[in-house]
Amino acid sequence: MTGGFRFRLTTRGRPLDVEDWRRRAARRVPPMVWAYIENGADDERTLRENRDAYRDWYLNQRVLTRTAQVDLSTTVAGTRLDLPVAVAPVGLAGAAHWHGDLGLARAAERNGTRIVLSSASTYSIEEVAEGTREQHWFQLYPWRDRALMASLVDRARDSGFTALFVTVDVPVYGNRLRERRTGMGLPPTLTPRSVLEAALRPRWLYAYLRHRRTTLRNLVPDGERGSAVESVEIQAENLTADIGWDDLEWLRSRWEGPLFVKGVLHPDDAERVVDLGADGVVVSNHGGRQLNSVPPTLRALPALVERVGHRAEVLVDGGIRSGADVAVALALGARACLVGRPAVYGLAAGGSRGAAEVLGLLREELVRTLTMMGVAASADLTPEHLTPAPRRAA
Repeated sequence: MTGGFRFRLTTRGRPLDVEDWRRRAARRVPPMVWAYIENGADDERTLRENRDAYRDWYLNQRVLTRTAQVDLSTTVAGTRLDLPVAVAPVGLAGAAHWHGDLGLARAAERNGTRIVLSSASTYSIEEVAEGTREQHWFQLYPWRDRALMASLVDRARDSGFTALFVTVDVPVYGNRLRERRTGMGLPPTLTPRSVLEAALRPRWLYAYLRHRRTTLRNLVPDGERGSAVESVEIQAENLTADIGWDDLEWLRSRWEGPLFVKGVLHPDDAERVVDLGADGVVVSNHGGRQLNSVPPTLRALPALVERVGHRAEVLVDGGIRSGADVAVALALGARACLVGRPAVYGLAAGGSRGAAEVLGLLREELVRTLTMMGVAASADLTPEHLTPAPRRAA
């Protein structure tokens, strides 16, 4: 009785897994912001199946293996990571919490990993570089305006970012119905209801009014906050379906460091990307926010690893919510994973510290998982550590 009572005192209200952080985050931000964080495209089939795909596999447990210590280190883009999980690019992160992208970058550093800074960040390239200790990575869309792309690439290089991630699965915005229904469209639309819902979250509203971290800072003149709506419109106007392999070749010629292409699902595309000089690919469907009904990333991963894994680094994102999920992805051939929503749950619920705690939670879960599996290093995981689960009924 006494021991149980003490246990409840020390754990009550403390988030114990990513789902706990998710529930806490949902209470902290207005519904229109939550829709932006959480929704997918159309009927959200791909969003759901990204998560469900991890149930296709059982972990193999081996015992009496003397696994007293577990090594989680890996190398991505020439950078040694203490955790095989990095923070995915998240646009408009400052809407979740005013700490925004800088807070996510600092959270990553506290866990020995890195952030891929979105070109749609609410802290500029220079602000993140000046506010962090480590060299992070930068994400770029292949926009219509090559001068704008060149400027961003040069700024990232000059600020010390060491790898470029080019996102290729957003020729147009996906049909994100939950965003549109709450007014979180392009540009966002304020209604009496959305204003009232924001007012019911005074802590969020106060931070929004004080810090104004909802402008895409890389798209306004240096040193100016500019208009949030104007910066979003600049991004929307520069998205184009008129992009091709020559655009990737041009970016490869401008960036001397490691270059990854994010948003690849087909092995033929992965092979061509690597043939053009990319150092890695990210198996991604944009978290289910773009083309709906494409395969979940975990199911697409093995074919891409088989095709290009001997020539390039293969990363994966989408659907990861636990350390066990990370173990499955690594076993199927991923060099490391990117997480977006879990980090933003922590950010929305607790700022930079909350994001750091979520990444630390994934670390603890991964160490515990590998210890019980009898695997001494995450880099040792292979498909032999998995067993296919029986097919579930549709």
